[in-house]
Amino acid sequence: MTKIVQFENVGLRYGPGPETLSDLSFSLDEGAFYFLTGASGAGKTSLLKLLYLAQRPSRGAIHLFGADIVTLPRARLPGFRRRIGVVFQDFRLVPHLSAFDNIALPLRIAGVSDAQLRPPVEEMLNWVGLTDRARALPATLSGGEQQRVAIARSVIGRPELLVADEPTGNVDQDMATRLITLFEALNKLGTTIVVATHDLNLLGKVSGAQMLRLDKGRLADPAALPRQPLHLGGVNRS
Repeated sequence: MTKIVQFENVGLRYGPGPETLSDLSFSLDEGAFYFLTGASGAGKTSLLKLLYLAQRPSRGAIHLFGADIVTLPRARLPGFRRRIGVVFQDFRLVPHLSAFDNIALPLRIAGVSDAQLRPPVEEMLNWVGLTDRARALPATLSGGEQQRVAIARSVIGRPELLVADEPTGNVDQDMATRLITLFEALNKLGTTIVVATHDLNLLGKVSGAQMLRLDKGRLADPAALPRQPLHLGGVNRS
């Protein structure tokens, strides 16, 4: 199976302190679904930043879509980022754009006409239960509504890789299940999904999903995981 992501002995350090992530070696299969778990402070958000190219590692090698990201010229990074959908914990909606226009933003950047983008945007609004809030600005939306807009924006372009940081943290359990179902449907279309979550109730909701667990910046022993193991190499136990 094709590997969409490969980490080899990756470490990440912010400033002169100790490493936040240490000796990460693993690969993610194209078209697979992964849950990223671990205690608060384990390094989940830092690992996601490496995946969506917001951060470069302090050491080691990362290959994404077959390219060496560590040595890739910065001028080429935007092209790679357009192939990745990201759901941030802090939503990052554009404040002067309506819910509709926030969701439509990736399509507009890609050059899709207003006439062509309206049906998929309306479909996304319906999927996340916000049809009646299409013209609302982010400041008038609740935290859960903002989260749903952010998720709809991240998936509308059918990215090759979707990275989500606690995407269900601001919604109730029914909506959390609905959003995970949306991710699963996108996964079945071929998108590789990585969802960081503290919600253990979600882990059994996606058939065939695999788990990646961090413990103090290191990968936990895959033998301890109840589901299929990831392709791990050089795992360091903490």
